Amino acid sequence: MAARKRWRTFFFSGVEPVSGNRLRLLQNGAEFFPALIAAIDAARTEVHLETYIFNADPSANAVRDALMHAAARGVQVRLLIDGVGSRELPADWLEEVKTAGVSVLAYRPLAGRGWRSNPKSLRRLHRKLAVIDARIAIVGGMNLMDDFEPVRFDAPRLDFSVEVQGPLLAGIHQAVRRLWRLVALTQLQPDRRKAMIEPSWPTDGHVRAAFVVRDNFAHRRDIERGYLTALALARKEIILASAYFLPGRRFRKLLKKAAARGVQVQLLVQGHTDHPFFQAAARALYRDLLAAGVKIHEYQASELHAKVAVVDGHWATVGSSNIDPFSLLLAREANIVVDDAAFAHDLQLRLHQAITTQSNPLDPADWQRRPWPQRMLSWLAYGGVRVMVGLAGAGRWV
Repeated sequence: MAARKRWRTFFFSGVEPVSGNRLRLLQNGAEFFPALIAAIDAARTEVHLETYIFNADPSANAVRDALMHAAARGVQVRLLIDGVGSRELPADWLEEVKTAGVSVLAYRPLAGRGWRSNPKSLRRLHRKLAVIDARIAIVGGMNLMDDFEPVRFDAPRLDFSVEVQGPLLAGIHQAVRRLWRLVALTQLQPDRRKAMIEPSWPTDGHVRAAFVVRDNFAHRRDIERGYLTALALARKEIILASAYFLPGRRFRKLLKKAAARGVQVQLLVQGHTDHPFFQAAARALYRDLLAAGVKIHEYQASELHAKVAVVDGHWATVGSSNIDPFSLLLAREANIVVDDAAFAHDLQLRLHQAITTQSNPLDPADWQRRPWPQRMLSWLAYGGVRVMVGLAGAGRWV
């Protein structure tokens, strides 16, 4: 009982959790897209959708069509896309959506051709959120993009989101409306909003959870603090999956301390990557972690895009935030943090399956003997990431 109280007191790190929620874990596009489209098709008043990538592929176009149909029947539909992540959307695609009555804004749209060399362009809208009629929300790591695009594997990209119904909707709904108003204001766009609708939800939920965001104002380190607190309190097991794993010193120290006190620490990281430079930087940290007893598995079945964790079988988080300085210090992110044994067990089983059947474990001895040219390249990449973070004005990476 005392241990349970310890978790409930500290695991949310200053973010107020609420009870009475109904949550459903969604894995990959096969579960995510039908849930999202069904919610949009049932919309009667408003749809808010935020995403980093909106790709013009068949899976994502099915969402676009649902948004357009909702707008045609009088639903207020707002689509907020990131100016970098969704920069390749065709102009005629966007025009068709707008003509159908969908309001579209781009977060920090590109200015000029030099955006790639401008560190400030790293401050992105990376969260993935949908709120429909203030009665159902979907929060997680999945972009609006087919599981097999742009690189095709035999298995789908591994990723997760959470469907939320319950009192947690009040905070999620408020967050998406607030960001839309902010972006509209900074771009001098009219905010033609209808009257505020009050969130509603079923009364039979029982899950205790929190909605945690990261921004550059009042919530700069909320997601990171939640992770750090969870690692510090772990007593049995830590399972963490992160597509881009490049933690700071405090995070790494807590992982090593957990392993030293007998906690089974397992990390699931990318085997195949779309950013070799960042994978090289991450691998600079593996040797030290493996030597401390942390088990690291590289996912091989397809791309790993998940950003999730389970600690001691009842604390869990699912969201958009990677464990790297770009997510933890620069981008707008959103995670759900859950205190529920059944939800955590579901996620735990899925991660265990990915680790045991679709991943390669890294051998500590092999990494101790890693050739010095490879180690040097990794540390040069790691140093390059530190420079990028510093130029972007993210503050100290600890």
